[in-house]
Amino acid sequence: MPIDPVPWLDQRELRAWRGFHDMRTQLLSQLARQLQTDSGLSEADFEVLVHVSEAPSQRIRAVDLGRRLGWEKSRLSKQVSRMQDRGLVHRELCENDRRGADIVLTAQGKRAIKEAAPQHTVEIRRLFIDPLTPKQLDALAEISEAIIENLERIEREVKDS
Repeated sequence: MPIDPVPWLDQRELRAWRGFHDMRTQLLSQLARQLQTDSGLSEADFEVLVHVSEAPSQRIRAVDLGRRLGWEKSRLSKQVSRMQDRGLVHRELCENDRRGADIVLTAQGKRAIKEAAPQHTVEIRRLFIDPLTPKQLDALAEISEAIIENLERIEREVKDS
């Protein structure tokens, strides 16, 4: 009789995975709906605005923004175009490399993130932080860091091979 090569998840592992997956799906969905209702920004708009607003001089290379968001070039380009049409950001030729583009925050984009961020933070606290004890928050932070470290290690191994 052949041995099953798939290392199936046991009940504990399955509970952890499905719990994480369902939590993530419901949490992000509810946060996105509330963000849209409160500010008119999509989750993608908000993520772009956060990264651009936190960058030095509120400008970031498009390639770096895509990397930070984990987005393909075409997705980033379409999102930035939509945001540019609404006056939230604009593209400029990169000062250091004329082949690349910088994504730059506009005054309207700055206002949008300043208005959206406080209420979004309230929602994050209400839906994600408040139900947890300080010990649970610390454990969740450690778990997240361990998973991210593993993903980054795997990514480096793939690039090096």
